[in-house]
Amino acid sequence: MMKNYSYLFPSQPKDDQVVAYRLEVLSFFQEFGLEATKKAFKVSKTTLYRWQKTLTNHQGKISSLLPKSTRPRHLRRMATDSRVIEYIQKLRGEHYRLGKRKIKVLLDRYCFNLRIETISVSTIGKVIKRNHLFFQKQGRLYHNPNSGWAKRKPAKRLRVRYSPKPTEFGHLQMDTVLKMIEGVKSYLYSAIDIKLKFALSLAYPKLNSQNTLDFFKKVELVYPLKIKSVQTDNGLEFLGVFDQHLIKRNIPHFFIYPRCPRINGVVERYQRTIQEEFLEPHSDLIHYPKLFNDKLAEYLLFYNLERPHQALGFKSPLGYLVAEGYQSQMCVTHTYS
Repeated sequence: MMKNYSYLFPSQPKDDQVVAYRLEVLSFFQEFGLEATKKAFKVSKTTLYRWQKTLTNHQGKISSLLPKSTRPRHLRRMATDSRVIEYIQKLRGEHYRLGKRKIKVLLDRYCFNLRIETISVSTIGKVIKRNHLFFQKQGRLYHNPNSGWAKRKPAKRLRVRYSPKPTEFGHLQMDTVLKMIEGVKSYLYSAIDIKLKFALSLAYPKLNSQNTLDFFKKVELVYPLKIKSVQTDNGLEFLGVFDQHLIKRNIPHFFIYPRCPRINGVVERYQRTIQEEFLEPHSDLIHYPKLFNDKLAEYLLFYNLERPHQALGFKSPLGYLVAEGYQSQMCVTHTYS
């Protein structure tokens, strides 16, 4: 019966069995001789001496009995007519969306006219890959499995599993919402301090990271304290230049889990408030962007300076800062002068 030698070396279980078998055969060979070993294990003399020599040359290291690679030293190389390669290169350059099966149809006609031998669909694929016949399209390599784009690993995101309850100020939640009023599309960007309830909202015509960065810089200008972290959903508008800006500023960027808006509950509730208290009463101003933004600024002044918040003991966000000694009354007035 074969003994278990797997504890002697850290290798794969299948290799363990092979090495254990070879050790068992060599042990039997040393004890009972050649003929008995050949009959018992059906192993040839050449194989036995080869295993024994390998073990001796490696000073008895058991790992030397691991099976060696059976890959040939000299591999066959694909020989393809240069005219065929040039034609495929031309097709891929002019029509980079053509796949190997469509190229095959055109290549057969080309080879028939030149009276040269054509190649198979799989060989066309090998020609494309070996000759790197991938062409630039909109800033990235198209269908190139060897490109950095295909091999890159997405950066690991900081995740929050539960709705945060910070004990200090400076932790913001951000969100965007699409508003369609009388056929006019507008994206409302919002940010709010989870504990202080200080908030800012601005309307933008497009949803992208450039607008997110512009909005966040405005938040930095008016927010009275230091921003310690930002929490968003996984929208593309919160990546790109905006995420790079947070990295440069050493501001942690936390992402909620997909389909879990309750983790962003504070900003979601703020979005409902601004919908009910501002957007619905002023929906007729959507056709007048300047007037709409002026009215939105007036509402935000009311929201942060005067509107009572139950979570703050029915004080306004900036009023709470003054009452608790974080800011002076003059500083609050200066912030919104």
